[in-house]
Amino acid sequence: MTGPASPALDQVIHHPTRLTMMAFLAGCAEAEFAAVREYCQVSDASVSRIATALEEAGYIKIRKGAVGRRPRTWLSLTSAGRTALQRHLAALQAIVDAAQAAGAEASDQDR
Repeated sequence: MTGPASPALDQVIHHPTRLTMMAFLAGCAEAEFAAVREYCQVSDASVSRIATALEEAGYIKIRKGAVGRRPRTWLSLTSAGRTALQRHLAALQAIVDAAQAAGAEASDQDR
């Protein structure tokens, strides 16, 4: 038994932490760096590295500023990032749907 052709997963956001960050940012207009770090449960260095990669892909925008005298960084999804996330999630759902259909078919053949 062979599986169907693989749907187009986005390799830029396929890694679980990148996907988690993208999904978190999809739920808000903009998030402070610390909030993203806490939600993703990773180090500052990991958030910085992932955010840079996602920014280079055009999926997020990094905005730097200050609150009082303290520097702050905010992250937000770009429209391209939202589209990429939606397509990636649709591809994941297609994989699930195809696997479930194949499993049901195999189960029916075993009867």
